[in-house]
Amino acid sequence: FQGIVITPLLLLLFLGSSSSVPFTSIFSQLFMTVVVPLIIGQIVRRYIKDWLERKKPPFGAISSCVLLMIIYTTFCDTFANPNIDLDKFSLIIIVFIIFSVQMSFMFLTFLFSTRNNSTFTPADTVAIVFCSTHKSLTLGIPMLKIVFAGYEHLSLISVPLLIYHPAQILLGSLLVPTIKSWMVSRQKALKLTRQPKAPVKV
Repeated sequence: FQGIVITPLLLLLFLGSSSSVPFTSIFSQLFMTVVVPLIIGQIVRRYIKDWLERKKPPFGAISSCVLLMIIYTTFCDTFANPNIDLDKFSLIIIVFIIFSVQMSFMFLTFLFSTRNNSTFTPADTVAIVFCSTHKSLTLGIPMLKIVFAGYEHLSLISVPLLIYHPAQILLGSLLVPTIKSWMVSRQKALKLTRQPKAPVKV
């Protein structure tokens, strides 16, 4: 939500000219593309929540298929563009940078949520590590297409996001066993420290 407001403001700040940055147009398009569907979904959910809980439609599978289709079509649009001008070595460097950035974000959020004066539980830490570093194509690609509409190198700009999204899925899958074992052991340790000590009989 902050990105919807901050992105046009940053463009306005760095480009320094209101004529070259259609702030109103960008903001209204982002609002209609991202916020309005979310609001409509929340309103509709209130009225069909009971029906959904009874029928239990396969929204998880539908969501995964839609996300896969978005990734596939975006990859096709990106690498089918003859003006992308991206050699293999540069692509490898970008992949390395993206993985490094993702790991750094996850490590920093882990340190932040597990510091000594932190009130976060182990489960909170897991949520923070995975959710705060998440970047989604379903939001990122529409934002890029709206903000950089008509820009000939749009495909090149979308490459880091195209790599970041699969990278977070891959890293998440690899880290789940380690994070899970850490969370379970940490929760057990906290339970032991919180248990009242039995009185000593003299």
